[in-house]
Amino acid sequence: MSDTHSDKVALLRLYEEKRANLVRVFAARLNSRAEAEDLVQDLFIRISGLEILEPIDNPSALLHRIGSNLMLDRLRSQKRSGARDTDWRDVNTTVLAGQEVADQPPADDVVNSRQRLQALVKAVEDLPEKTQQAFRLHKLEGLSHAETARRMNISVSTVEKHISSALKTLTRRLR
Repeated sequence: MSDTHSDKVALLRLYEEKRANLVRVFAARLNSRAEAEDLVQDLFIRISGLEILEPIDNPSALLHRIGSNLMLDRLRSQKRSGARDTDWRDVNTTVLAGQEVADQPPADDVVNSRQRLQALVKAVEDLPEKTQQAFRLHKLEGLSHAETARRMNISVSTVEKHISSALKTLTRRLR
């Protein structure tokens, strides 16, 4: 058994020992126990798949660093998602008497809306399989990037790339 293998085993044991504490730390930073649980699960997946090429001097620091990096990735993703949602609301709503009201197309636009919807469905069906799956899970089923990544057994950054690619393709096709 190599030193790097025993280091990985030690890292996984340390994860098990510190799991509850990691959830508390990340729950305080994220203001959500559910988000912290997801993050700690992502941490386990990350360290389980980690290829350790050299001995680990400080497993606890490595565990916290990987967790913190995952948390920062999650926060950046949420910020981008929030910005997209805000941009969409700004374009598709009007504020009347202090209330947001969804813009309604004129009656003659209904036919165009149906045609655009059919074009959108066709465009989604034409996406590459993994991109289409990520798009459907995230945008249509409402799963988070982390949930989509787990369901597809890929990384969160890969999900983000698939979603970005889908949105670019769909925007281009529907112009």
